[in-house]
Amino acid sequence: MPRDEIEVPKELREFMLDEAKETTLGQKNGAKRQFRYGNLHIREYNDKFLVHTDRIDPRKDPIGHLVYDAPEILIGLACSILGGSEIAKKFLNNNKSKKSTATATFLSSIIAGYVGYVATKKIKNYLK
Repeated sequence: MPRDEIEVPKELREFMLDEAKETTLGQKNGAKRQFRYGNLHIREYNDKFLVHTDRIDPRKDPIGHLVYDAPEILIGLACSILGGSEIAKKFLNNNKSKKSTATATFLSSIIAGYVGYVATKKIKNYLK
């Protein structure tokens, strides 16, 4: 659990703002459901709620939210695009098979994106 999240046990009391809206925006991290109320992000689990505040509401400014609250997603995408294109260039120069080039590009994009995402997430959590 990130340091900036507050845990509210369900046995303590059922917690939910009437105005909070269920959303698909955000990482569920194993939650059953998630809600947003302005900058408040609420994840519901079987036994608790985890609550944290985002700097920017993704429903109002999705790009700003990615930049300030979830940069690991942007960096993962950038690594995926750049890594995949670099590997594809190397394969295109050395191999004429379109099928193997497409497979290598796809796999390298996934791996590069995942490595960028995980590394950025670890750095972000370390700096908190």
